[in-house]
Amino acid sequence: MNVNHELTGPEGAPVVVLSNSLGTDLRLWDEQVPALSDRFRVLRYDQRGHGGTGAKPGPYALAELGGDVLELLDRLGIGKAHFAGVSLGGMTGMWLAEHAPERIDRLALICTSADLGSASWLERAATVRADGMAAMVEPSLPRWFTPAAAERPEIREKFGGMISSADAEGYAGCCEAIAGMDILDGLPGIAAPTLVIAGAEDPATPPSHAERIAAGVPGARVEVLSPAAHLANAEQPEAVNRLLLEHFGGAA
Repeated sequence: MNVNHELTGPEGAPVVVLSNSLGTDLRLWDEQVPALSDRFRVLRYDQRGHGGTGAKPGPYALAELGGDVLELLDRLGIGKAHFAGVSLGGMTGMWLAEHAPERIDRLALICTSADLGSASWLERAATVRADGMAAMVEPSLPRWFTPAAAERPEIREKFGGMISSADAEGYAGCCEAIAGMDILDGLPGIAAPTLVIAGAEDPATPPSHAERIAAGVPGARVEVLSPAAHLANAEQPEAVNRLLLEHFGGAA
């Protein structure tokens, strides 16, 4: 898989991989890269069908999305890295920490879940295949941001543009990966030190989902941010940057 990516920061520094959520691309991390790249080699990439990464016909499995990351790390000669992911990116990170623990140093999970059921995700996949990505813009923004943030013109332009430009088949395939994910029972086997960040106002993966992850992963801790909905790293960048720097050992 030819995964679109961007690598910044000092050569030889520890690597931090940043993985985007369903419907967004690597620009989701625009507010994190400057803060992290002083101390880390920052690798951000696009999931299948998002941004500059192409889409194979779905359905996908979470193992395939995790395999895309391992293939990218191998291609870049990166043996082990810290990993931060939002939503689908966090699910990808949990899969990697369970199935390729030797590649993950420290793990940060932002506004994500280990179990979201399947029915609604299969319905969403069918919707975008039938109607295209434009149908997802208005339903997504109120889940991604608190009401005041969702109405800001720059937010609507940037993030509405991300979702409308995603490939419908790639988006649908990623929906099916979420529907079929099987990572909950493997949480106790995650050895990577884990930080779980939740948005207090997140309707998609509320703090109870973060607590469930932390209850399964040995030694994991939870931080809840407010005001923040599903894209907490975009809505509360300074707080998320501080937490990531602390967790990955770069100090705040």
